[in-house]
Amino acid sequence: MERLPEAEVLVVGAGPNGLAAAIEMSRAGYQTVVIERRASPGGGVRSAELTRPGFVHDVCAAIFPMGVGSPFFENLALDDHGLEWVHPRVPLAHVMDGGVAVVLDRSIWRTAKGLGEDEGAYIDLMNPLVQDWHGLLGDILSPLYSVRHPAALARFAWRAKHSAAGLAQKWMRGERARALLAGLAAHSLLPMENLVSGAFALVLGMLGHGVGWPFPRGGAQRLSDAMGSYFRAQGGQIVTGVHIRSLSKLPMARAVLLNVTPKQLGSIGGWWLPHLYRRQLGSYRYGPGVFKIDWALDGPIPWQAQECLQAGTVHVGGTFEEIAAGERAVARGEHPARPFVLLAQPSLFDVSRAPAGAQTAWAYCHVPNGSKVDMTERIERQIERFAPGFARRIIGRHTRTAAQLEQENPNCVGGDINGGMADIRQLFTRPAVRHDPYRTPVKNLYVCSSATPPGGGVHGMCGYHAARSAVEDLQRAGGQAVRQRLSHG
Repeated sequence: MERLPEAEVLVVGAGPNGLAAAIEMSRAGYQTVVIERRASPGGGVRSAELTRPGFVHDVCAAIFPMGVGSPFFENLALDDHGLEWVHPRVPLAHVMDGGVAVVLDRSIWRTAKGLGEDEGAYIDLMNPLVQDWHGLLGDILSPLYSVRHPAALARFAWRAKHSAAGLAQKWMRGERARALLAGLAAHSLLPMENLVSGAFALVLGMLGHGVGWPFPRGGAQRLSDAMGSYFRAQGGQIVTGVHIRSLSKLPMARAVLLNVTPKQLGSIGGWWLPHLYRRQLGSYRYGPGVFKIDWALDGPIPWQAQECLQAGTVHVGGTFEEIAAGERAVARGEHPARPFVLLAQPSLFDVSRAPAGAQTAWAYCHVPNGSKVDMTERIERQIERFAPGFARRIIGRHTRTAAQLEQENPNCVGGDINGGMADIRQLFTRPAVRHDPYRTPVKNLYVCSSATPPGGGVHGMCGYHAARSAVEDLQRAGGQAVRQRLSHG
């Protein structure tokens, strides 16, 4: 291994949370170095020509409602570092049989108009959240001990106490509104009956109205590049191509922040971590994985519902009942015959993604954790159901099973893109039961990954909060070197 530069603060892992932690440490005045095992930063926020030359695909994350709405990102002025957000005319369309689609429009009123008998109920459910979205999102993306808008959070909690199935039963009567709710809730990778699934639906719907579901022009890599550029402008340094397998391989530093999940944390920390903490890490639960496909297409997807051609994201799954059945099957360890498919089609709105006249698309479905099953046929059959002739558009294809996703990115354990099961047992106690989840029992050693609150999603807040804990400790105690502390017990 090449000799690593010494710094006051070391961050291991240059995904969005690692870069967010590094930026915040640098802004606080600490000389910071990021160490990344890959040849370039980005983690799950990267782009590559996966199918054919000239076709730019997002390797993992593609759509960023939390990225544009996050309190962390909004204060960085990343547009000065090359980031441009693209906002499709419609954030989301949900296709149903019969050539129709339910549309989540930026306007809550236009969305409600399309829900028929549930127009008033949808406005009553969502409008109070949308009105408070900015402060509310800041509290949702923060630890419980730092709530700043208790009234808005209480309004949210009163609604979010229901699972997606409970919300549908309490608020919705028609098939269209129930289907829209199910598609939003399915981003949780939880069954519709799980308590937290309702909260996911509310947050994603609120963001659709509040900020949209945009993506970076030129590919997700542009967000990582902009974060790296901002960090370097603050005097930070990024070292790539170095894989850290043990704390003993790190040079002296006043603080170390690890952008890893419990599986890697236990391995890297080894005997330095107390036995009880290691046991908690060992019992950490990961959620379902995903099977992902990227397509190069010779033209737009031939959706029966023309509204889909205005949407950056399309939910493919039909009714609430069909989606719920598929997600329950995954939770039982099965591979649904008709999976719920989440699809992004950014090249409709960003010509830099594909050669003239061609298109790119990206989709995934949920599968049991660690699955090696190829879901290509099932996913494409689902899309063909709502877009006859889709298969004839395909001129290139790139697939990743859940197991292969973990090989690509070790933080996606078993293909889990949320950094761990996000149910009520683990939502606030990840990665272990501690007052401050970002601090480990080892002095000046912190966790800054999606395995800490608020969990998965590209928002940078896990890294930000971990960095604030580190800054607080360093300012209070003067910051003893981590390896020095470890060496003396």
